[in-house]
Amino acid sequence: MSQDAPASDARSGEGQSRGKYWWLRWAVLGVAAVVLVVELALVHDQLAQAWRSLVTAKWYWVLAAIAAALASMHSFAQIQRTLLQSAGVTVKQWRSETAFYAGNALSTTLPGGPVLSATFIYRQQRLWGASPVVASWQLVMSGVLQVVGLALLGLAGAFLLGAKNNPFSLIFTLGGFIALILLAQAVASRPELIDGIGVRVLSFVNSVRGRPRDAGLDKWRETLTQLESVSLSRRDLSVAFGWSLFNWIADVACLLFATFAAGGRPSLAGLTVAYAAARAVGSIPLMPGGLLVVEAVLVPGLVTSGVSLPDAISAMLIYRLISWIFIAAIGWVLFLFLFRTESQIDPDAAERGGIDAEPKPSANGDAPDDDGDP
Repeated sequence: MSQDAPASDARSGEGQSRGKYWWLRWAVLGVAAVVLVVELALVHDQLAQAWRSLVTAKWYWVLAAIAAALASMHSFAQIQRTLLQSAGVTVKQWRSETAFYAGNALSTTLPGGPVLSATFIYRQQRLWGASPVVASWQLVMSGVLQVVGLALLGLAGAFLLGAKNNPFSLIFTLGGFIALILLAQAVASRPELIDGIGVRVLSFVNSVRGRPRDAGLDKWRETLTQLESVSLSRRDLSVAFGWSLFNWIADVACLLFATFAAGGRPSLAGLTVAYAAARAVGSIPLMPGGLLVVEAVLVPGLVTSGVSLPDAISAMLIYRLISWIFIAAIGWVLFLFLFRTESQIDPDAAERGGIDAEPKPSANGDAPDDDGDP
């Protein structure tokens, strides 16, 4: 056999491993790059005005935008703490907040960042004493709340722009979102509600795969048993959703203050819709931080909201420098100083109610020492 055969096999394997639509990502990026290049070629004189507007930005509005971005990150930690506390896991504010800054840095600056960030946050929650099921549940639940919050914000902006001519569509949409939230709350607080559904789905999958009908049933019941530790009341759900909505409102405020700093005066409804659209396309993992895609959507959206093109470009640059670069820089500093070396998962942390839980008194009423001795 030729020595070139292994190399050729490896190349053919790489070619087969690519998905059917592997080219789609590069096509979208190419279109976004072409749009930006055309915009730059057509408005180069406007760019000069945008640079002058950026240099002369009102710095008190820049400081307000920074404060709004920090408030948005604070809300992320509050969502996590609320959900974990509903599952009996106690986490201090600083611990949750620093982890989210570090996770955000991974998510927005590295290829495949969202996956790395989710893995990092999951690992931290396990270190804090969350069980695997609770840690996974928190990630999913917080993601659902974030999506619902962003959709609600976009709907509110669209409604203010003119959707009030057909209010029934908005009412039905909001009703669907509320129903989904209540359903998630019911499943989280009473996992037995989905036991029968899970058993039937598992039985069907096993029959298709030619396996015994009860294969995996014990694991399914074990997962439900672990989920019983999550007692997400409607109050906790309301608090978590409130922080989720506040996260988006604070980020919209960051963009609004950045626009004010650049000298623009947009309509609030138009700016909200532009923000929601930019965030939606930025969530597609084409480039770290939604690079090129967010800018291509945000600038026309700001112009539509009543901002001149030079001011829109300046506002976009200020907003991205603060909400992306500045926040990611903080996250990387925290990651390098606090999370570079990981400690081992404490198997007893879950029983104590989390790494930050108050120590339980011993049988004679005294709290144990740090080494565990009474």
